[in-house]
Amino acid sequence: MTTATAPEAASSPVADAQAVADTRAVADTPISGRARTLALVSLLLASMMELIDITIVNVALPTIESTLSASAGMLQWVVAAYPLAFGVSLITGARLGDRFGRRRLFLVGLVGFTVASAACGFAPGIETLVASRVLQGVAAAAMVPQVLTSIQVMYAPHERGTAMGIFSGLAGISAVLGPILGAVLTEAAGWRWVFLVNVPIGVVALLAALRFVPESRAARAPRIDLRSAAILSAGLLAVLYPLVMGHELGWPTWTYAVMAAGVLVLAALVRSQHRQGRRGDDPMIATELYAGRAFTGGTVVGALLFVASAGYFLANTLYFQLGLGWSVLKAGLVGIPFAVVCTVTAGLGAAVLMPKVGRAVLSLGAVVMALGAGLTAVAVVGATPTTSFWVFVPGIVVIGAGFGFVVSSTAPLGLMHVEGRHAGAASGQFNTTGQLSNAVGAAALGTLFFEVASRQSGEVPTDLLGPAYVVVLVVVAALSLVTAVATRIIPADAHVGADPTQAH
Repeated sequence: MTTATAPEAASSPVADAQAVADTRAVADTPISGRARTLALVSLLLASMMELIDITIVNVALPTIESTLSASAGMLQWVVAAYPLAFGVSLITGARLGDRFGRRRLFLVGLVGFTVASAACGFAPGIETLVASRVLQGVAAAAMVPQVLTSIQVMYAPHERGTAMGIFSGLAGISAVLGPILGAVLTEAAGWRWVFLVNVPIGVVALLAALRFVPESRAARAPRIDLRSAAILSAGLLAVLYPLVMGHELGWPTWTYAVMAAGVLVLAALVRSQHRQGRRGDDPMIATELYAGRAFTGGTVVGALLFVASAGYFLANTLYFQLGLGWSVLKAGLVGIPFAVVCTVTAGLGAAVLMPKVGRAVLSLGAVVMALGAGLTAVAVVGATPTTSFWVFVPGIVVIGAGFGFVVSSTAPLGLMHVEGRHAGAASGQFNTTGQLSNAVGAAALGTLFFEVASRQSGEVPTDLLGPAYVVVLVVVAALSLVTAVATRIIPADAHVGADPTQAH
């Protein structure tokens, strides 16, 4: 990975060399203008469809239970099958794109995801629904890594900031839109449309991709190491399965043993992959990426952000539905202020602030998130089922503003200067870390939420779940402040090249 250096005077040899390099990078991009914009729209449509699918199903579970006569265990699998299949297949999907063509793998994944979504929507029984969710996850793992990689190929380094910022901003917005859209579709048209809505979106994205998304491969086709891929999948599954299912199972001893074994397997694999890289081989995990502070810092900041946000979104839903007794639709709509403000700050952060102040936009966003968590905690203390929705809006708006700043600029700063030969590996590893962090956040903070609630005394749900939500918000605030400190890992000049005015 190359790291940007501080800007030099316009007449210096360094500046002249940078200008030549940027001009060459523009010339090397395979697409530009309107066609590139439409290609980006296709990539983002597919990515947003996949991101929403992670959370959209949760609110439909009671309806699915009654319609398909599903047991509690099978309902858990409706939720868990998708992220498990997705998480264990991501890095392999990225490497396959490097070897066989990113556009080709994107199209295969997009078709597979659309077909699997239709299978979910028309599932005659709960077993078919779970199997289709697995297929969705595998298809998403083929599709998603190609999005970031294709953006890196389609845009020169100094142009990537805005495109990656839009991608990252959509990730945050999608996390909020999932429950909202799920609630609306379930109440208006039935649970099957939670999945069937993907079909027309997938078809539009596919038509645009066939016409506009350019093909690209790694300069040197990577070797697909099936043995390493199998070990990687087994290690990730050993970590992810207990994290996803642990709370529902009551965290028996074996869940911790399996997670520990998974961590050991992954550590041994990383060590082996590092040795392969030093010998000049082509490892599946590009450990040399972590030698760069920008990629490492972006990965750490992203991991902390997703741990905090996953716990926040889960506790938020539980508190408003179970604690205050709000309907599924009302609890979903509480996310609208978050989504609106997050959209604004994501665009402002990635397109305006990040190119000018670099990592400082991440620090700003993290501190604002901590403030928003504090404001929300103040609103929760003393709240009752009759408390107005508007009492919670200030805290939700502030935490959404901070989240938008961080989520939209983390990937651009971490991936902007990754060399083209590592684009697929960087995308796969970055996304896999985010998936693991989401699972850790939901499992750890979800367990904390219920543990605190179980220790409370009271006659109404608010007395039990209010203190639990406050504790989670305090942890979210603390993690946000740790995130602000972690931004220092990213070099202060990592944003150089993000601003088109610096290209000449």
